[in-house]
Amino acid sequence: MTFKECKKEEKADREFQKKFKFEGSINVLTQMMVDPAATEKRGGGKNLPLRRGEILDVIQFTNQEQILCRNSQRRCKSVGAEALPA
Repeated sequence: MTFKECKKEEKADREFQKKFKFEGSINVLTQMMVDPAATEKRGGGKNLPLRRGEILDVIQFTNQEQILCRNSQRRCKSVGAEALPA
């Protein structure tokens, strides 16, 4: 990884921590795949856009309906629990 890529990732992590008031380091709890039968969603606001079969990094289980995830472009937003299989 180049120096420029490292700085870009650090900046994205700082923005995530500020936006979601997240304390401490960002640790990936697990990885989950979006349900292939789910409908694709555009996202917006605090919701992450979803594509069928996409692998997401789970950062935090916020409540029963929402899970805080990060996609392959390192965008961190909430995802509805119904889109991810149990």
